[in-house]
Amino acid sequence: MLKSFLPRASRSVLRAPQTGPSNLRSIPSLHIAQSTWRGYATASEEYDVVVIGAGPGGYVAAIKAGQAGLKTACVEKRGPAGGTCLNVGCIPSKSLLNNSHLYHQILHDTKKRGIDVKEVALNLEQMMKAKDESVSTLTKGVEFLFKKNKVDYIKGTASFTNENDLKINLIDGGETQISGKNIIIATGSESTPFPGLPLDEERVVSSTGAIALKEVPKKLIVIGGGIIGLEMVNGIAFFSPCSMLTTKSRAQSGSD
Repeated sequence: MLKSFLPRASRSVLRAPQTGPSNLRSIPSLHIAQSTWRGYATASEEYDVVVIGAGPGGYVAAIKAGQAGLKTACVEKRGPAGGTCLNVGCIPSKSLLNNSHLYHQILHDTKKRGIDVKEVALNLEQMMKAKDESVSTLTKGVEFLFKKNKVDYIKGTASFTNENDLKINLIDGGETQISGKNIIIATGSESTPFPGLPLDEERVVSSTGAIALKEVPKKLIVIGGGIIGLEMVNGIAFFSPCSMLTTKSRAQSGSD
């Protein structure tokens, strides 16, 4: 995060959200790149800090910079803030996993506990809607924190024109240009396609497609036994037969 870029003497500023710009004059600079010291923005440089990416790394860095009194912007091509985790990763997968567990428990566990439930049916459309509502609540919360800490949130795809200037193709159309004395790249990662199986997000899907299925597959093969693969199997196996393929000796190899 931003703290790791600051010299030790300046890190205390990040612990004081109410610190204003007038109190930051004693800080010589931000340490953004290896062995490169940069100061505050000049009149020709619009922002002190520009963060590319609004995921868990990017939005925290932007908020911390705003709390430190720096003029900050955060750019995100997805639109909603929160990155993969909030939009198509941890949060939506946990929502689906929790609800699939409830469905399975009602079918197989409540009767022996003295709770009779009749005509239990899966409504996948409503389950996906509940997932989307959870995601929307949290992403809006991040945007509220941006506003609270005076971080300009720009929705679009950024590209460098030089080391300090960015061209941004806006989601709503058109483009804009901004400059930053310090630029933090927090663009995250993307799914790696499996050789010979191009992703179409319909029949061959990534984890992103798996949490947006329009119907329950009759059969499912999950390639990979890591955290994401295990979540997919655990969630969908309550509704459909699943098989897991992994090159490791056991699932989630290397972890407890």
